Amino acid sequence: MSDATTHLLLPYILAAQAQKHVTHNEALRILDGLVQLSVLDRDLTAPPASPTDGDRYIVGSGATGDWAGWDLNIALWTDGAWLRLPPRTGWRAWVEDEGLLLVYDGSGWVGTTPASLKNLALLGLGTTADAANPFSAKLNAALWTAKTVAEGGTGDLFYTMNKEVAGDDLGLTLQTGFVTKALVGLFGSDRFRLAVSADGSTFFDGLSVDNANGIVDQPRLPRFKAYTNYDNYVGVGTWTKIGLNNTDTNDQGAFDAANNHFVAPVDGTYLFGATLMYKVNASTTARMRGRLVVNGTTEIRGSLGEISATHVTLATAIWLQTMVPLTAGDTVELQGYFRVADGYFAADHTSLWGAKIG
Repeated sequence: MSDATTHLLLPYILAAQAQKHVTHNEALRILDGLVQLSVLDRDLTAPPASPTDGDRYIVGSGATGDWAGWDLNIALWTDGAWLRLPPRTGWRAWVEDEGLLLVYDGSGWVGTTPASLKNLALLGLGTTADAANPFSAKLNAALWTAKTVAEGGTGDLFYTMNKEVAGDDLGLTLQTGFVTKALVGLFGSDRFRLAVSADGSTFFDGLSVDNANGIVDQPRLPRFKAYTNYDNYVGVGTWTKIGLNNTDTNDQGAFDAANNHFVAPVDGTYLFGATLMYKVNASTTARMRGRLVVNGTTEIRGSLGEISATHVTLATAIWLQTMVPLTAGDTVELQGYFRVADGYFAADHTSLWGAKIG
């Protein structure tokens, strides 16, 4: 019969043994050292100079002094001496100075956290991952930085995202209170899109880039071209709004054909241009003028133009162009004026166009 237990080698109290308390106390000492095992360090090869009763260490390889020959064993300081506790396969130890849990595998102490994380079903950082979000992180900052040349890297950093086919979605979802406010990526095609939303259900493309040619489009950019389909008569000496009642293009419906003017949908800087084509009434000596006006009263600086000569009907024209900052709701209209003799601003070729540029 053995005189010690199989796994922890706790000494048995033998029959007719004198001073049984010695054996019993030795077993308790070993139990106290091994149960809920936590060591201070695992790298020392020589005993510390002033240990405290109960201190435990995993002895480092190449041990010396009182620990000589104890490599990878547990060293327990108890009752003024070092007690050697040889590990068995499956023993677990918490290393306090590293915050690391180790397991003895029969030949050495190995970490319970794998050196490489592969094929994990779920991973949560600061939060719980689930089937819908198998990787989840709850944190206030995240950093990706390139491995430098000095560290054996290239100094470059690529973050790659991939989808299966062009019709799938690939991108970043930006939310406030878990309501999606913006999407950036390739949605439903390989065109690059930046879309925004107020409610998380209706989205507007602010930017679109054709992956076939790199051409950039702003689908929601306010832009228009309006024209008149009738000859606008203008008398002598009076600035008169030109009736631009049709549009070739009118993105976002910013041009109000019923009121013959453009309405700024948002604050910004806008570029406008206009053409005023002359058509004679009674005299070709009319002096023809044109301008662009904000809110029906304020002439836009730099938009005034005039031609004074004997005009050729349906051939003489004024071209105007200017840039102006507008506030949402401001209107811009085209006005015409004749001096000396009245006339018409001709149908089809008299037009106004504009677009937001900033």
